[in-house]
Amino acid sequence: MKAHLKGCFNSAGHEEDSMKRITSIFFFFFIMFGCTLSSQAAPASVGIVRSVSVDAHILRKGTPIAAKTNMTIMNGDVVKTGPTGSIGLIFDDDTLVSMGPNSEFAVEDFLFNPSEKKLSFVVRMLQGTFSYLSGQISKLVPGAVRLETPDATIGMRGTHVLVKVEGS
Repeated sequence: MKAHLKGCFNSAGHEEDSMKRITSIFFFFFIMFGCTLSSQAAPASVGIVRSVSVDAHILRKGTPIAAKTNMTIMNGDVVKTGPTGSIGLIFDDDTLVSMGPNSEFAVEDFLFNPSEKKLSFVVRMLQGTFSYLSGQISKLVPGAVRLETPDATIGMRGTHVLVKVEGS
């Protein structure tokens, strides 16, 4: 094989340069393909659990996970507290949500990319008590924030809201 490659090039220096180029191109595509796969493999975090009592968990794709401080929150997560539970969440735009006992909250659509003007905060408050303190999305695009309950949708224009949702 080496003799054949040598015959294809005018000098040994060109053969070495060509092999370096081929190797560089291979690594470039390997890195690009690997980055694409890794970015698709793990969904992006939209926030974290700031504080939690013992009786709180997160349903992620139907699987319950015990909530822990600094745990990530993802789009599609359902956060639940039990009879003695409470939890505090901080979203990537600095929105704060606190939940009291026997509460259920679903992250429907969170998107915070101000440089591309992609902003959305849509959550469903299914049951329980909630405290909401608006973050940057509400300040940048107030109409992009919606707090949904079983009976109503609240369009936020900033500030602090307390909500109690009773079971149907």
